Amino acid sequence: MNYNYRYRLRPSDALADQLAWTVDTCRQVYNHFLHRLNRVDNTSSYSEQKRLPSLKKWWNDLKSVHSKVLQKVVQRLYDNLSTLRGRKDNGYRVGTLKWKAPGEYRSFTYSQSGFKLKNTSGRTRLWLSKLGEIPLTFHRDLPDDADIKTVTVKQEPTGEWFAILGVETPDDPPAKPENPEKCVGIDVGICKYAHDTDGTAVESLDLSDERERLERAQRDLSRKKHGSENWEKQRRVVAERHADLKRKRRDFLHKLSNYYAREYDFVAVEDLNTKSLVELPGNSRNRAGAAWGTFLRMLEYKCEREGTHFVAVNPRGTTKECASCGVSTDKPLWVREHSCPACGFEADRDANAAWNILSRGIRKRLGAGRSESTSSETRRVSDGRTRDLLSLTPVETALPVDASVSAKRVVETGSPTLKERTAKAVSE
Repeated sequence: MNYNYRYRLRPSDALADQLAWTVDTCRQVYNHFLHRLNRVDNTSSYSEQKRLPSLKKWWNDLKSVHSKVLQKVVQRLYDNLSTLRGRKDNGYRVGTLKWKAPGEYRSFTYSQSGFKLKNTSGRTRLWLSKLGEIPLTFHRDLPDDADIKTVTVKQEPTGEWFAILGVETPDDPPAKPENPEKCVGIDVGICKYAHDTDGTAVESLDLSDERERLERAQRDLSRKKHGSENWEKQRRVVAERHADLKRKRRDFLHKLSNYYAREYDFVAVEDLNTKSLVELPGNSRNRAGAAWGTFLRMLEYKCEREGTHFVAVNPRGTTKECASCGVSTDKPLWVREHSCPACGFEADRDANAAWNILSRGIRKRLGAGRSESTSSETRRVSDGRTRDLLSLTPVETALPVDASVSAKRVVETGSPTLKERTAKAVSE
């Protein structure tokens, strides 16, 4: 299994200048081979990489860059070309690869060799060929028996340097249980970020203060003369505000997805087309800020890592369909309660959707769920027992309304807060 681990680098001023020089040299190499690509027919990544040794004979700067780094620059160019062609084949309107200007190329990659993690005087350092040892904040250990395959050094717009270690682990994920006992369906939204079938509702992360600071910084930047020293200083401030927003959002999503991947044996979610949702008119900013696509990707790879069944189902009609009898009822977005006119089942709108997601997930992955040949179906409810949902009254099937978890608590204390809050709500 392959994972990426990201660490903050702490280079000295001299090392930082050397890193920046390496990035710029790689940018020039990229532009050089892009120039050849546009003027020479029948080129390939392999054939162009073989030209690098002869290129060093007259381009002396390339001798100060590791050979694998230069090979990855050429490969990066042809990977970008392949992606562009793939999008064109899928019906997208695409242009051509663009010349990389300073500031548009921010990283370089070591592959297979030229790097090593060292422990110097009790502190972990990253050794890179042609560059030397760079101190880094080693805030988390790598998995046991992990093999580092690649190292990507990247400079963020804030000026900070990071190292992304591409790690391969020999061990397979834990064995998945054939008959999962702890199953959960998750409905994502804006008012409540996640509502699951155990009755836990996680509030959306409030980043209004961070957005306000970002907007204020952007207004200040617009008043500066473009390219001046004051403009560059303010550009860094804007980049820091963007990074602050991104870090807080990803921290919240990591903790929330980690909770579901570890606490359950089976997780069902909606297979959302997030790009289309953002393009819909009205409230696009909140839909984009929710980062549902990022959350689902995090949840998927963490479920794979933990040995948890993960399934994404068709989201169409999960809100309208009654979780008890299956009858669809139209209701506007402002109606937050589900009340079925056919069977009388009542529940929170998002809770009803979560039950439908779980039912579809079980039917898709395990072959269970609603069946035309049976008059009832079994669902797993928040107390951990399996009941016949149709045999319960609407009052009994209503999920706990007080099992609400603040997003701030998730960020401050981590995902275990969810487990404690849910256990408390069930006991009450």
